[in-house]
Amino acid sequence: MNETAMKSRTSFFTREPGFKRKLFILMGTITLQNVIAYSVNMADNIMLGRFSQEALSGAATVNQIFFIIQQLCLAIGDVTVLIGSQYWGKQQLSPIRKIIGISLKTVAICCVIVFLCCTLIPEPLLRIFTSDEYILSEGLNYMNVVKYSFILFMFSSCLMAALRTVEVVKISFYVSIVSLVVNCCINAVLIFGMFGMPRMGVVGAAIGTVTARAVEFLILFIYILKKDKVLKLFSENPFKKDKGLSKDFAKAAAMMIPAELGWSVATPFQSAVLGSLSVNAIAANSIATTFYNFLKVIVRGAASASSVIIGSEIGKGKMEEVKAKGRTLSVIFICIGLVLGGMLLLLRGPLLSMYVLNDEALMYANQMIALYAFIMVTMAYQMPVTIGIIRAGGDTKFNLILTLTGIWCVCIPLSSLAAYVWHLPVILVVFFAQIDQVYKCIPAFLRFRTYKWIRKLTR
Repeated sequence: MNETAMKSRTSFFTREPGFKRKLFILMGTITLQNVIAYSVNMADNIMLGRFSQEALSGAATVNQIFFIIQQLCLAIGDVTVLIGSQYWGKQQLSPIRKIIGISLKTVAICCVIVFLCCTLIPEPLLRIFTSDEYILSEGLNYMNVVKYSFILFMFSSCLMAALRTVEVVKISFYVSIVSLVVNCCINAVLIFGMFGMPRMGVVGAAIGTVTARAVEFLILFIYILKKDKVLKLFSENPFKKDKGLSKDFAKAAAMMIPAELGWSVATPFQSAVLGSLSVNAIAANSIATTFYNFLKVIVRGAASASSVIIGSEIGKGKMEEVKAKGRTLSVIFICIGLVLGGMLLLLRGPLLSMYVLNDEALMYANQMIALYAFIMVTMAYQMPVTIGIIRAGGDTKFNLILTLTGIWCVCIPLSSLAAYVWHLPVILVVFFAQIDQVYKCIPAFLRFRTYKWIRKLTR
């Protein structure tokens, strides 16, 4: 009995050599790739901000539609990783290729729908987010060109997820760097009319984005076709029909896509609540969320890396090792949250010194960064646990319920009441707008401890 207890104690956390190194290499590469990919659209915003306020606002309005598309792609990619990583653990590549084929066909259907909506009803779509005619005009000019980048982005995201399934992540990082450089160079030339080119403004930014996304897709496609030695996607027909795998994909997608879309659609409601605050509070929150969202990318990288690791272990059939790695990851997530939250607190002085703010706005910004430092700790635990462990383990329903109840039943009602009915202080309104990050921690912890989320999805 003593030997059993000793064995239990020694295996509570994983003792696999190189586990942490593998985790942080995956996490670091995915995080850097996400930061650079996010910067492609940020480059448009920054450069257009120097061109004109209307051009910036028009592009920002279109990017709200792109945000929803981005979450849809993220969900489809996560379904691919969820199922594919378990087959990767079994070293069965043929089912992975078929899952990727199903994913690509799903993306193709979504591309048709998105392109038709952006082509046939662009004005009604943009009027959801703005009623200003000047902004609307710039937004329509931007949308008319940039809609082609949506299609390229959706396929590129699918291919990146496919490679991530078999732990090939470096190429996505390099591709994102090339995409960013191409976008910035073309933006500078076409937005401002450098080197004798016409001064095109928002249309120039759109052309830069489309070109960058085209380069991104071509590099990925050529790499998979010619250079990849792991996945070998086209060594067989990935589009060959497989009813069993199609059913598995559809079942997972039915849980994961509504969760991502439900959260992304709720974002404008949260923005509306925060938009009801004073001018100083809005400025302070904008600054605080900029730093918070930048660090949030690291947490998302941790979740993505963990999902590959957990899925692979389940595929190998090492269920006790899945539990041990899950416990190890949970502690690592808390440490990451404490480090990131501490960074926000320690650096808020130097960060705020970069802005010219009046006394009230500076006070709000100090309070909000301190609040977001706390939120960072809770978010850095619950997001990777729910997405990177529980959902990656095969329990997709739990994340759906937790996400939708957190945003629609807790966050939006409480923040709306705080702002419009109770008229609470600004810092409490902001807290209630982020309270879902705190609310999710306890259900995530309790669900994780049951280990009922460990489910084999392979056939």
